[in-house]
Amino acid sequence: MQGKEPIASPAPERAWTRPEDYIGALARKRTFRRSRSRGERTQPEAPQLLLSTLPFLALIVLLAVLGIAIILAAIPGSNPQPKPRQVAAKEQGVAERGWLQEAQKQFHK
Repeated sequence: MQGKEPIASPAPERAWTRPEDYIGALARKRTFRRSRSRGERTQPEAPQLLLSTLPFLALIVLLAVLGIAIILAAIPGSNPQPKPRQVAAKEQGVAERGWLQEAQKQFHK
């Protein structure tokens, strides 16, 4: 520890409690960032077809094919018509005596 100087606490006049110290530090930081930033480009970057346009075109084509498939599946002429059922003529029946009591017994089991 002989070659090192002791660390001192910051001077009270440089404390971050006053607004003008804080604003001054922000201004210095902003000017430092501006000096390090690159200049504006004069020409735009060349577009990459495989990275920018091609995925959107593929998605649009896929959605168009899917939409056409749904439309074709929904056309009524493409589905076979169900065969008409023959409805049996209703016959009036006669129930035996005691059928309701038997049904109630079976229901309560």
